[in-house]
Amino acid sequence: MTAHRVLDQTITMPVAVRDASAATVIYDVDLAAARRLAPEGFEVVESQPGRAQFVLALIDYRDNDLGSYLEIGTILFVRPDGSGPEGTFITRLPVDQEFTCVAGNQIWGYPKTVEHIELTQTPTTSRWTLTMDGALVLDITVPRGGTDEIPVMEMTSYTMLRGRPHATVFTQGGTGARLQVGGEGVSLLLGDHPVAAELAGLGLPSEPVSAVWIEKMQGSFEEPRPVAGERVASSGTESGR
Repeated sequence: MTAHRVLDQTITMPVAVRDASAATVIYDVDLAAARRLAPEGFEVVESQPGRAQFVLALIDYRDNDLGSYLEIGTILFVRPDGSGPEGTFITRLPVDQEFTCVAGNQIWGYPKTVEHIELTQTPTTSRWTLTMDGALVLDITVPRGGTDEIPVMEMTSYTMLRGRPHATVFTQGGTGARLQVGGEGVSLLLGDHPVAAELAGLGLPSEPVSAVWIEKMQGSFEEPRPVAGERVASSGTESGR
């Protein structure tokens, strides 16, 4: 069993997510703009001519091995070197707690930073506000609630860890889920922070392709492995990490 020492705490692998809520909103964006956000060595997946899919992932981690925290991920679908299996690459990953930030950077190479995230819930909506450097990045409201169950799926998240491409196999599933086509009930406002300008450069805000809500999510994250010569899982919709 692999273990990592993070801020005087020992983290054993895999990392377990026992209870969380998650929203995943997928947008159709300009391919050239998406390519500018991907690191060297990864090709952005073209969903249709000149277009790519971009994900905003909103996760309220209530119980997992890295603690309780809020997280907002901006995500692309990619292939390593343009020929490997499809997976996801997180371009930015703001969180609101230091420990998960350090662990995410150190263990997986996830681009976590500690930022101000506010979450406001009603029985039918979930509103997330992200502020960086005192400026608004985004304010997004998504529909909350559902009765479906999403089976646990195995997916792959790609990262750059110590300058090398790595693949992390993770799982995700849960109950109280809702999958909708289109953006009914989704409202996105961008602020004036440079990260907001980055999102605007993709064409946001726009009508989402789809949105998924999971009220009670479980999952796990494995030890990252170098991409070369390693098996990676098929891709699916990502939660951050």
